[in-house]
Amino acid sequence: MNAPVLSIDGAGLRAQAAKLRGRIIDMCHAANSAHLGSSLSCTDILTAAYWRVLNIDPRNPTDPLRDRFILSKGHAAMAIYATLAMRGFFPEEELVTYNTDGGRLAEHPPANQLPGIEAATGSLGHGLPLGLGMALAGRIKGQSYRVYALMSDGENNEGSVWEAAMFAAGQKLENVCAIVDYNKWQATARSNETLALAPLADKWRAFGWDAIEVDGHDVEAVAKLMQNVPNGSGKPVAIVAHTIKGKGVSFMEDDNNWHYRAPTAEEVVLAKKELGLA
Repeated sequence: MNAPVLSIDGAGLRAQAAKLRGRIIDMCHAANSAHLGSSLSCTDILTAAYWRVLNIDPRNPTDPLRDRFILSKGHAAMAIYATLAMRGFFPEEELVTYNTDGGRLAEHPPANQLPGIEAATGSLGHGLPLGLGMALAGRIKGQSYRVYALMSDGENNEGSVWEAAMFAAGQKLENVCAIVDYNKWQATARSNETLALAPLADKWRAFGWDAIEVDGHDVEAVAKLMQNVPNGSGKPVAIVAHTIKGKGVSFMEDDNNWHYRAPTAEEVVLAKKELGLA
């Protein structure tokens, strides 16, 4: 059986999110890696999931009855690695090996390498379809675990996402929750300047999902919506989480330069000071 879901109040969740952001910034600086802004925008969502919602046990990461969480936006791997380490799936000391030769913490999540990683992701549009397969398998086996897929907004450009959305609605996979980290950027342009994503929640509704919009940095609000899956509608649930790329550090927020660049040592110090960690 899985361990009980953690019970942490709102202040505790916000403090945990700040610590998580600090670890992500350290990892990015040490590895001189990309995708810092994308990792910081989804930090509150990961905090809500792993410290309030998911029925999981770090001591038994392959429990067949566990909830599944898939980081479909695999380019934010730093965020899931820091989350899993701080949640106890593997030693936090291993975070220093991120994106180094011979290490397990690749720049995108690998398959069958780390406890807590449910699927190899990074090629956008794969996480949700994989999650639906897991959910359907659970139904066939009579298991009621939930499946969550955290996606980027740019990922909603992929046809495989909408094919999966139609499948989930058609199969009434009400134990599935897609969470869109809607930070309004993708790679080198605004999301809605690349393809007409807006109104995004309406698109999910048109595909047969129960879609809800939320402030993606309100950890308690996000947790409440995630906990309420299934929600009685008989439909899969889409949470469109409005976020800010680089959230938590003023000089990174909504600045798409942080999609590719890493912070200097001086910027790490400044960022941690803003986060209340220095």
